[in-house]
Amino acid sequence: MLSGLVVVDKPAGFTSHDIVAKMRKAYGQKRVGHAGTLDPDATGVLLVGLGRVTRLMRFLQETTKEYRADVRFGVATSTLDAAGDVLDRQEMEISREQVERAAERFIGDIEQVPPMVSAIKVGGRRLHDLARRGEEIERAPRPVHIDQIDVEAVEPGPFPMATIRVECGSGTYIRTLAADLGAALGGCAHVETLRRLRVGSFGLGEAHTIEAIEADPGAAMVSPREAMRDLEMLKVDAEAARGIRHGMTFAASALGESGDGPFAVIDPDGDLLAVYERHGAGMKPAVVVAGE
Repeated sequence: MLSGLVVVDKPAGFTSHDIVAKMRKAYGQKRVGHAGTLDPDATGVLLVGLGRVTRLMRFLQETTKEYRADVRFGVATSTLDAAGDVLDRQEMEISREQVERAAERFIGDIEQVPPMVSAIKVGGRRLHDLARRGEEIERAPRPVHIDQIDVEAVEPGPFPMATIRVECGSGTYIRTLAADLGAALGGCAHVETLRRLRVGSFGLGEAHTIEAIEADPGAAMVSPREAMRDLEMLKVDAEAARGIRHGMTFAASALGESGDGPFAVIDPDGDLLAVYERHGAGMKPAVVVAGE
């Protein structure tokens, strides 16, 4: 069984699960998973784990992300993006300066109400399943963090469009941000196009099209260690490596580490053994991947 990470440039028209199915076929194995769902109409970076790396996907999902979105003002849709039904149309005369000032309100720690078409669960039910049945329920706001919003362009007109680049933390909904921007400017808005530029340090420059992956699957895969490159690396000696393979807990001082982690623990040969985290004065395994 292969273990590694594939950085996919997801095309429009595919769900994230569709991409997982294609990767299962390309690599000839069932143990495949992804980090950070992309909507069917969205494109860009989707991280797909193979084999042992599927157990590490949460560390990839929790990293920062970067998006470019075209936001159409003056048109509200049922899904907050171009795939939904139009609910309202109201002409909006806005300038680039107005969009930039409104965007400043959403930088930092904010709260967002998840859209009904999201994959999160409320009361044990996924919101998008309820939305498909025509149901809408109350959703509690969720804390998210937005590092930066750059307004790259504004196309004027009665229904203007702004191109924005957003750097944000995990769990941020760009379609909700677009709708909130519209409301902040006294009207409505939705996301017309969305492209994810980066997840952690994995950007479009390293992403592969489905066709390229299918043509040469091995060339598109990076190692488990490389998959965890955004974590602090902790290299251990052969004796400690034996204990780590068995999931032992260590005193933090024994591993020579004073931080909280998570840490990508590497053996003397440079291979990934596990991801460890600090618990009090000890270091405990979050995930052990060696020896599977």
